[in-house]
Amino acid sequence: MQKKLDENNSLIFQINYPYLSKKKSTKIFEATLGIGGNIGDVPRRFNHLFYHLKRSSLVDIMQTSPILKNPPFGYLEQEAFHNALIIVKTCLSPKALLRYILHIEKQFGRKRSFANAPRTLDIDLIFYEKVKMNSKELTLPHPSWRDRTSVIIPLTYLKN
Repeated sequence: MQKKLDENNSLIFQINYPYLSKKKSTKIFEATLGIGGNIGDVPRRFNHLFYHLKRSSLVDIMQTSPILKNPPFGYLEQEAFHNALIIVKTCLSPKALLRYILHIEKQFGRKRSFANAPRTLDIDLIFYEKVKMNSKELTLPHPSWRDRTSVIIPLTYLKN
């Protein structure tokens, strides 16, 4: 099902987006992942990612947002993006979780050619608990989350 929000943005509701887990997790840290892509069948790829993460012993999926279809930013000569948020519980540290999601991006065919380039799958670490950090590898919370409709709109659909 698709719901038009305005002339640029639509929400897509499908089997795993949105999702709310009924199970409690024994993992102690909560992180919010932002996912996006605009090459190929992205909603299908998001479902593959969902099942990939469900099988992982490193994270428990607690919740997902609906998928937002929105215009690109930065480099504008490309297809619209699909974006969603996934809240996970994990025992990994922020940097270990970052390494894990970068590995998943590669498994899903991510190629890094230039800033804001088209991509099969992008996974950003948006929040990790209430941690604030700024290192060469990782800034938390994600430095531009407040400026991105791809985060703000899906965030409004998550349960607290």
